Order: sequence, then structure tokens, then C-alpha cells
Amino acid sequence: CTHYLFIVVVAVNSTLLTINAGDYIFYTDWAWTSFVVFSISQTLMLTVGACYYLTFTGVPGTATYYALIMTVYTWIAKGAWFALGYPYDFIVTPVWLPSAMLLDLAYWATKKNKHSLILFGGVLVGMSLPLFNMVNLITVADPLETAFKYPRPTLPPYMTPIEPQVGKFYNSPVALGAGAGAVLACTFAALGCKLTT
Repeated sequence: CTHYLFIVVVAVNSTLLTINAGDYIFYTDWAWTSFVVFSISQTLMLTVGACYYLTFTGVPGTATYYALIMTVYTWIAKGAWFALGYPYDFIVTPVWLPSAMLLDLAYWATKKNKHSLILFGGVLVGMSLPLFNMVNLITVADPLETAFKYPRPTLPPYMTPIEPQVGKFYNSPVALGAGAGAVLACTFAALGCKLTT
């Protein structure tokens, strides 16, 4: 019972983080920098929960099921926000599912080898999620248009952008997010596997 409760708690927390991660389109001056940070945060939350669930059950496919739980939770929560007049046109596609499928594939193809799951699965999730997240971002409404339609409260001084960040990191947030995500996701995959022992 404790194990399943833990899975639900991790999935809910992953969902909450991911819902808030969708807000980066409002901060247009920092969009690329925020995209990198939030892609990595989503990568890590998906990896630790999915690896835990996968190694706990030992059944390839449960990582994808975990990502589906996250997706459904997010749709429900965003639906509630939409009912309150909040925009519902960002981070609503199941962006974690393809990455979780790669995690399942790494586990299944190596005959349930935990070390391969950590190394190969971690790298695959870390490399793929920023790519899927950018595809997701391309499909949403124009950030400026959305920002003007739904004005945000005034930002406190410490949150106010100093200068536009477009062009930083060679203007490739996907590459930066994928590189950092691939390294960090292996660590979180190991953490997810360790939680079952």
C-alpha cells in the first residue's frame, strides 16, 4: 500500500511542477532560458517516478503508464484552471509519453537490466524530452498574444528580467536542455531505482 501511495504522491508532485512549468511562455524576455530550466525539471520528475514504478513492478510498460497518470492529472488540473478563465493552450499535449516509452524500451531491450535502464534510459529521456517539449511549444498560441490577453500581476523586482536572453546559449535551448538533461536524468534514474531497494 505504501509503495502505491508513494507512486501517487510522486505523480501528483510531478504534475504540479509541470503545470507551473507551462508558465514560461509568459516571460517572453526569458523564454529560452526558462525553457531549458523547465525542460530539465520535467525530465527529472518523469525519470525518478517512472524508474521507481518500472523497477517496483518489474513490468516494461509501467513507465509509460506512469507518464499517462501525469498527463491525465495535468489535464484535470488544467481543466479546472480553464474553468476559472486561465488559458488552456500550453503544455496540454502528452509530452512525457514518448520519453517514457523510450525508458520502457531500454528496460525491455536489455532484459530488465537496472544499470542499462539508468544509463541508456536516462540518456534517452534526457535527450528526447526537450525535443518533444519544443514541438509542444511550437503548437501553442503566440506567447506575446497570450501574455497580452491574460496579463500577469506585476513582477517583484527580483523577478524582473534585466535583458532579453534570446541568442544566449547559441540560441539552442533544445540542445542545452538535452545535454544537461541527459547527464542529470541518469542520476535521477538511479535514484528512482534505489528507492525500490
